[in-house]
Amino acid sequence: MYKEIYLVDDEDLVNTINAVHFRKMGMEEKLKSFTNPELALDDLRFRENQNDRTLVLLDINMPEMSGFEFLEFMVLENFPESVEVLLVTSSVLDSDRQEAKKYGKYVKEFIAKPLRIEHLESYLQVAYVE
Repeated sequence: MYKEIYLVDDEDLVNTINAVHFRKMGMEEKLKSFTNPELALDDLRFRENQNDRTLVLLDINMPEMSGFEFLEFMVLENFPESVEVLLVTSSVLDSDRQEAKKYGKYVKEFIAKPLRIEHLESYLQVAYVE
């Protein structure tokens, strides 16, 4: 079970739509929404319990910092594997899919926008079994 769920996308509307999915699943109290990935990264760094299982829905193409730069900081700072990332992106580039594989320690799925609630529900069912 995830203690916290981070929504990280530079478009507020995308975070709002994703928040609605989690609200429908009764998980809205776990949500933290960020349009600035740097603020999300800072919040992750200073969590009270670093080993709490945390889900991050992360966009790739953002102006302040790309999703891959975000992941690079996670690697450099040796974030615990309890932080699981779903890349939710409009990118259809094979090179982005290949790049995502470099962060397999954290990245669990590469999902095309828009995120559908059915996809989220099936992912969470599998994630909770593990």
